[in-house]
Amino acid sequence: MKFRNSNPFVNAILKATRTATRKTAHAMQKNAMKAAVAALQNTFKHGWSADGLATRPKKRPPAARAPAWAPTREADRHEAPSQAGQFIARSLTNAAGTRKYKLYIPKTYAGQPLPLLVMLHGCTQDPDDFAAGTRMNRIAEEAGCFVAYPAQSKAANGHKCWNWFSAIDQQRDRGEASIIADITRSVIDAYGCDRKRVFVAGLSAGGAMAVIMGNRYPELYTAVGVHSGLPYAAARDLTSAMAAMRRGAVDAEINGAHGATVQGKPLPVIVFHGDIDKTVHPRNGEQIIEQALAHIASTERKEQGDAVVDGVPLYTRAIYEDGKQRPMAELWTLHGTAHAWSGGSSDGSYTAAGGPDASAEMMRFFTTAATQ
Repeated sequence: MKFRNSNPFVNAILKATRTATRKTAHAMQKNAMKAAVAALQNTFKHGWSADGLATRPKKRPPAARAPAWAPTREADRHEAPSQAGQFIARSLTNAAGTRKYKLYIPKTYAGQPLPLLVMLHGCTQDPDDFAAGTRMNRIAEEAGCFVAYPAQSKAANGHKCWNWFSAIDQQRDRGEASIIADITRSVIDAYGCDRKRVFVAGLSAGGAMAVIMGNRYPELYTAVGVHSGLPYAAARDLTSAMAAMRRGAVDAEINGAHGATVQGKPLPVIVFHGDIDKTVHPRNGEQIIEQALAHIASTERKEQGDAVVDGVPLYTRAIYEDGKQRPMAELWTLHGTAHAWSGGSSDGSYTAAGGPDASAEMMRFFTTAATQ
């Protein structure tokens, strides 16, 4: 309500007061908005995106403890380009949409049926970044294996995360799962890959998606590799996804979603998870194993890495075998490691150079699983 006075001087003062009040309120709102934006930017900088998934930090944080050893395998050293195979770009379209992908063709390929590994990147990554960080193409060249790297699009997720928490993308022949499955089939058909040696692996959101692929398509994949991921049906929406990432999935919700089986035999799975991972809680790694072995009798044995830092081994490896002593699952707990691919290269994002070589160990596990 405006107050008017017959004295023009008083009216001038009142008018000036109202103007100053409006300017002050506007300035306060502007400052509050700046503070909110700054807080949001600070949240992004420390590893969270608007959809609750990890984003690339501006600077990669230092390792929790200095690595006690560095991998010495030949694949860690830069090879001349002439020694490598081809890394080509492709795309696939089906009823659920279109996704680009990169395909590594080993130099040893000459028409023979070789194995195929499908690698699913984490948030903010792309096939080139993921291939560089994991060094998986070098491992594949040594093993004589194709590697397909599907790429999530920004249109599907602003941070290029696979939508593992979306109910439709967790279903067989629906959403992103159907696209990844069709990419897998397309490569198999085009290059005559060995259908008994087809594997899927991933990091973080890609790791969660790899679990979905193994669960929904057990006849297509021979084994699953998961680094810093989550169990199947850990979430059905964004809210439950955030909860699972922070504390682990709700047991009651994932207990019914048992591991994938082929003719009653569980799909072998190897899991890597850092015990100081603040992006995806380590409990999720344990739950992937529990889910995979929920309906079979298994025995557990553990071993620890020889290298020790501050009295703590770099990792603990739990091996789970069935009644015939066949390895069905492995859980690598990476001590002092955060949300990063163990044994990876700094040429890519989200890697931890000091630690067991997750890429080499996955390939070793996959090769063994295919012979069982």
